[in-house]
Amino acid sequence: MSTPYYLMAFLYLLLAVLTAFDAAFTSYTLLPWFNGLRWLRVHFITLGVLTQVIFGLLPGLVAIRTKQSRPKFRWATWTTLNVGLIVLLIGIPLVNTYLIFIGGTLVFVAALLLGYQLYSMRGSTNNQVSQQPQIIEHVINGRNFYIAGLSYFLFGIIVGTGLWLGWSNVLRISVPIEVHIHANNWGLMSLVFAGLLVDLYPRFSGRSLAWPRSITPIFWMMTLGALGLVLGPWFSSLYFTVPGLILHLSATIWLLLNIIVPIWDDRDAWHPGIWHLVLSYLWILAPVLVAPLILLGVPGFPGAGIEQHAPQALVYGWVFQFGYAVLPYLFRRAFLPHEPSMLGGNVFSLITVNLGGVFLWAGIFITPYIGLLHGTAYVLWAFSTLPLVIEIWHIVREGLANLEASDIPIDVGSASSTD
Repeated sequence: MSTPYYLMAFLYLLLAVLTAFDAAFTSYTLLPWFNGLRWLRVHFITLGVLTQVIFGLLPGLVAIRTKQSRPKFRWATWTTLNVGLIVLLIGIPLVNTYLIFIGGTLVFVAALLLGYQLYSMRGSTNNQVSQQPQIIEHVINGRNFYIAGLSYFLFGIIVGTGLWLGWSNVLRISVPIEVHIHANNWGLMSLVFAGLLVDLYPRFSGRSLAWPRSITPIFWMMTLGALGLVLGPWFSSLYFTVPGLILHLSATIWLLLNIIVPIWDDRDAWHPGIWHLVLSYLWILAPVLVAPLILLGVPGFPGAGIEQHAPQALVYGWVFQFGYAVLPYLFRRAFLPHEPSMLGGNVFSLITVNLGGVFLWAGIFITPYIGLLHGTAYVLWAFSTLPLVIEIWHIVREGLANLEASDIPIDVGSASSTD
């Protein structure tokens, strides 16, 4: 039963919308700037929405793919995670090292508990390999993506917490903020999103991936690529960064081709939800394409501005947009298990979320109008989120109404097991 996680994800989604409006008003100088609030906005999405979905979804999804019984809801993990998040999200804008340390430690423990739970599901998977080899091929790969992503998450928590506590000097990290961002972006989010595409694509598309056997090399390329992208800023060495970037980017493109090729000639399959998934990955390519110019120190190129603002476009353009498609699908499976599940998003959200990324990048290069352009970007992102909020609200309201009428418990595991 993952409903408590999903309800918390919805709460953080509302907070992310409010802080996007706040960012717009701050850029327009209509509101004052508050210390730490820029990172708080990002963490409402990454630590708030994303972690709630990951913790709520992965155990049930792995159980379904491995044909195991539905896992019991673990209140200890849920409590540890959410208390840690609340303490951490209070400590960040206050720059309170004690709160940040306590919150980071609790989130770290919760991630360990989830990782151990997923790892402990390995035994049943291995016993079924000889009986269902085609199914297990996807099971192993999807599960491995999640465990590797959580491993990078643990590492990102250590480095991120250490930013406020002076651990970077002890660990001899050259650029700690980049190590933290890379561990979460290229490690946690990239790997978990890849695992979700592997496991969920046959469900929402009705097709298999173009090259199922390619998933194993994709996993190792992404995992090793993320390692290179973490070690690069750690040692301030291009010998790690460049190979890591090539491996990770190549694996990402290969994965995208796996989901694009099967529906390439089917116009009906290209609904807004699919477009959200595909276009979200363009915002990974944007910083990758300009990375060589930053590394080479091209004169007049706004490297500092890109390093400061590009993570915002990456989170809103990639992470949030990926959620526009996947979150309504997951909420439907949890709250409306007897109705068809479909990816979320519409033409309005598709246009506005991507225009927001365009305006933010324009502001990086057109510095005299950076406030106006970045304010417009956050307005577009905030409005692009409203259809998602409304859609999820209707799903939750209808699901709870059905629950009250029928007295049948809502359970994402049993809903998914009907596929």
